[in-house]
Amino acid sequence: MKVLLSNGSPREQGNTFTALSEVAKALQQEGVETEIISIGKKAVQGCIACGWCGREGRCTFRDDLYYKVMRAVKDGIDGLVIGSPVYYGGPNGSLCALLDRVFYSLGTDLRFKPGASVVVCRRGGASAAFDRLNKYFTILNMPVVSSQYWNMAYGQTPGQAAQDEEGMQTMRTLGRNMAWMIKRLDVRKEGHPEIEPQVRTNFIR
Repeated sequence: MKVLLSNGSPREQGNTFTALSEVAKALQQEGVETEIISIGKKAVQGCIACGWCGREGRCTFRDDLYYKVMRAVKDGIDGLVIGSPVYYGGPNGSLCALLDRVFYSLGTDLRFKPGASVVVCRRGGASAAFDRLNKYFTILNMPVVSSQYWNMAYGQTPGQAAQDEEGMQTMRTLGRNMAWMIKRLDVRKEGHPEIEPQVRTNFIR
C-alpha cells in the first residue's frame, strides 16, 4: 500500500511540508508507504484543453514534474494527499495548473482511490482553499478522507505549523483515517462499483 503526497508549496521544507510530513508519519505507522513530491519553484504549464491526453493517456507537455507524478500514479498508488499554502483564499496557482493536467489525463488511474487535501495559512482563507482542492476528488469518484476537523494548519515562517497542536493532531488523524479507509476499500482486490456510460450535457439549445 502506498500514498502519494503532493507538496504544492514552492518552499520545499516549509509549513505545507511540515503538515504533509505529519500525515505521512501517521500513514507509515499504519504500515502504508509514502512518497512526497514537491512542486518546486519552476513555472508550471497549465492545461490547454488540446485533448491529447484523451487519445494518448498522458499530457502533451513533457515537463519533469508532470512525469514524476504520472510515474508515481501509474506505478500504483492507493491514495493521494494534496497539500497547498493559501494564496488569496485559494490554493497555489502553480499547483492547480499541475492538478488540472494530472486529473484530466490520469483520471482512470485515480478513480475510487481515497483522496484528501491539506491547507496551510497564516491567518485566513483556509476553508476556501480546502474546498477548491476537494473538488478534484469529487469529480472522479474518489472517496474523500476526513479528519476530526478540516485539514488545515496555521503558520507563517518555515516550521511554525509544527507549533499548531490542533493542526498537527488533525494531520495525524487524517493519516490514520486514510490508512483505515485504504485497507478496507482495497480497490485493487475488490474492484469498484459499476460505472454508467457518462451523460454529458450543456446549456446551449
